[in-house]
Amino acid sequence: MNHDTRPNDLLLLAGKVLCVIMQAIMAIGAVALIVAAAALLIWQGTIIAEYAAEIGDPDAVFPVYTLLGVMLIGLAIVAMLFLFFGILRKIIRTVGDRDPFAPANADRLSRMGWLMLGVQLAMIPAVALGVHLAQFADELEDVNVTVDGGTDVTGILLVIILFILARVFRHGAAMREDLEGTV
Repeated sequence: MNHDTRPNDLLLLAGKVLCVIMQAIMAIGAVALIVAAAALLIWQGTIIAEYAAEIGDPDAVFPVYTLLGVMLIGLAIVAMLFLFFGILRKIIRTVGDRDPFAPANADRLSRMGWLMLGVQLAMIPAVALGVHLAQFADELEDVNVTVDGGTDVTGILLVIILFILARVFRHGAAMREDLEGTV
């Protein structure tokens, strides 16, 4: 049997394991963001007081809700990535079953494209809020915060590739159905 057609070859196994690991990381990240957001809301008075004391201005107010906004956007991004890797696991499963051109995979690739587009769009307000927060961090001693707000060309490229692959898989599934109908 040829290595690249075995249902459980090492590449597919590595893909499955990587997807599970990434989903676990996203789940842990989601829990951490939820806990951090709750802590921020519960202890916001203490956080504001400590920030004011640190910079030596009793009237200073730390932007709690800006930070909360970053956390909520981060939670949305983590959720989208969790779904992305779950869909990828389903595609990998069809490859292992020797049925990669299943019509469902075209829809899965399309959903993955939409999820990655959502991630790219969510990064815009996240970076804007991060830049705003960095200004407050600059007032603290021994804190150096930088926010990378550049365009993520690889993310945009991934979105385009996923939508193109969805079309390729749709066409491949249609060709397979035509071929099976003639046999």
